[in-house]
Amino acid sequence: MDNIFNIYCDESCHLEHDRQKAMVLGGIWCLDEKKKRIARQLRELKVRYNLNPKFEIKWNKISPARVDFYLALVDFFFDNPDLHFRAFIIPNKGELRHEDFGQTHDEFYYKCYFRLLKTLLEPGASYNIYLDIKDTQGEEKVRKLHEYLCNSRYDFDREMIKRVQQVRSHELELVALADLFIGALSYVHRGLRESSAKMAVIDRIRQRAGYQLLRSTLYRENKFNLFVWHQV
Repeated sequence: MDNIFNIYCDESCHLEHDRQKAMVLGGIWCLDEKKKRIARQLRELKVRYNLNPKFEIKWNKISPARVDFYLALVDFFFDNPDLHFRAFIIPNKGELRHEDFGQTHDEFYYKCYFRLLKTLLEPGASYNIYLDIKDTQGEEKVRKLHEYLCNSRYDFDREMIKRVQQVRSHELELVALADLFIGALSYVHRGLRESSAKMAVIDRIRQRAGYQLLRSTLYRENKFNLFVWHQV
């Protein structure tokens, strides 16, 4: 397998009883050989906007004072042919009927991650998957997710899905960049509009992606791919 891809994942409002309407999982991916150059360029972009190169990119840090930087981040992603994004969106967790399908919310969570990742996993390539740490049970979730993904692809020797690993978003620039897009999608699907700075970033994403962010894109959309799930 010559092509090794890294997928940097994050999630928003994924807990069953967090009183948040929408749930979003997403990931940014690129070739492993491109990651260092991209991370360096992101640090250089921070310095250009008078930020510390270790400044953590986060959706919740968007403010009027920093909106120009976050708009530049959106442009950085769309202008870079080596970067790609996919999100799996549950617009309304109130529609979920886990009992009808004989599953727990945790089991549904793993199924969502599989649906997020399955269109990215190509025969003849291998993958390292990095997830932002969310809670004290993260290690067990990551172990089960790796097992679930490998079994679904008959990858029992883990030649295709080499690694599923927890990281902290401030340790990997691209996990933090995934947080930006996931946060924007969560904001849209929860119907929020309070922050003019965040709305400016959302408008820039809509402009550059060519989508309103409310519906699924084409299945094989390669740059900014969205799947919006509804209970049947």
